[in-house]
Amino acid sequence: MAAIGDMPVVIARAEQRLAGVLISSSIQAAERSPVIAEMLKTYRGDPTAYIYGPICIDRRERGLGIAEMLFARLKAELPGREGILFIRRDNVASLRVHQNKLGMVSRGDFDLNGAAYTVLSYRAAVVSGG
Repeated sequence: MAAIGDMPVVIARAEQRLAGVLISSSIQAAERSPVIAEMLKTYRGDPTAYIYGPICIDRRERGLGIAEMLFARLKAELPGREGILFIRRDNVASLRVHQNKLGMVSRGDFDLNGAAYTVLSYRAAVVSGG
């Protein structure tokens, strides 16, 4: 609970059901997780960085732009901050969405317990008022 209690959790609904969720957490709250600790050895980001994910979209809602909407909302909640995440390298669909549709940048790779991962990051733009 501490890992998600200190940062935004963004949800999308389709009618009365959950269509998607995007969780974020502070590095301090999540770094005890072995996979997060290994990711942070590869790339830690700047002092204001946070952990992006997981993001989960209901199978019935995939391909409708929900991931993009959740991502846009999270960036609006955390302007100017860098988000860091990892994706298994064999999850080609997720890598493609995060790099091509969401514009995230690869920061390196690591292996843990026989699985290979890619570390990605992005920075939310700061929008100045009129």
